[in-house]
Amino acid sequence: MFYAMLRAVTLIVVAATLTSGCGTVPRTETLVGTPSSECVVLLHGVNRSWRAMRPMARALQLEGFTTVNVDYPSRSGTVDLIAPMAVGNGLAQCRATGADRIHFVTHSIGGILVRFEQQRSAIPELGRVVMLAPPNQGSEVVDKTRFLPGASLVGGRALLQLGTSADDIPAQLGAVDFELGVIAGTGTMNPWMSAMLPNPDDGKVSLARTRVEGMADFLIVGDNHHYIVDDEIVIRNTIRFLNSGSFSPEDKTGPLQALY
Repeated sequence: MFYAMLRAVTLIVVAATLTSGCGTVPRTETLVGTPSSECVVLLHGVNRSWRAMRPMARALQLEGFTTVNVDYPSRSGTVDLIAPMAVGNGLAQCRATGADRIHFVTHSIGGILVRFEQQRSAIPELGRVVMLAPPNQGSEVVDKTRFLPGASLVGGRALLQLGTSADDIPAQLGAVDFELGVIAGTGTMNPWMSAMLPNPDDGKVSLARTRVEGMADFLIVGDNHHYIVDDEIVIRNTIRFLNSGSFSPEDKTGPLQALY
């Protein structure tokens, strides 16, 4: 009886967390900055919408980048169906602006979609990529909740592919072959999910599992998984990485940064 109640409570917590910030009608916002051959595609996370990435898009536009803030139905299918839809839409709209170098800024599963598409068919114009809170090595939260009743309805089938086993999508992608900067958080507002994760974590992904072989730089901030996209330090360092290929040394401080 207790176990059944615990499973029910866990699913409720997972559902409430995953669906927070969920968008309504999918749309994509293209903002053309000053004349530039560089364009940035922004991809939101599960159950979010283009609105979650809007502060980042506006900041990038002020820096002269053309931005394509893609909205996509993150619960509509598996990674192999969603990735070409979301990434392909962003690429098509960037190419339509005349861009010959295309960067990506992603949140959560968005980074997996880029890695999946790049492995499936290399993007010739691919520039630099910044991933915010990516489950590059999967998440133990998925391992421990994927078999709960209704789990696929809550987060979609793609989310359930982001576990930590050898059969899950992250383990099948291998090292990255592009310039990648990863920004990971250590804050959490969800003790239930954090209890499923090795510390430190952001409430959905452990710090260690955001890393991936081949990345060029790694920055740790104090944000949780949900709000990392709005952080001023995150936005500033995203812009810096797209311009220079590295994060600010002044922001890479603290004992955790030295360990990771």
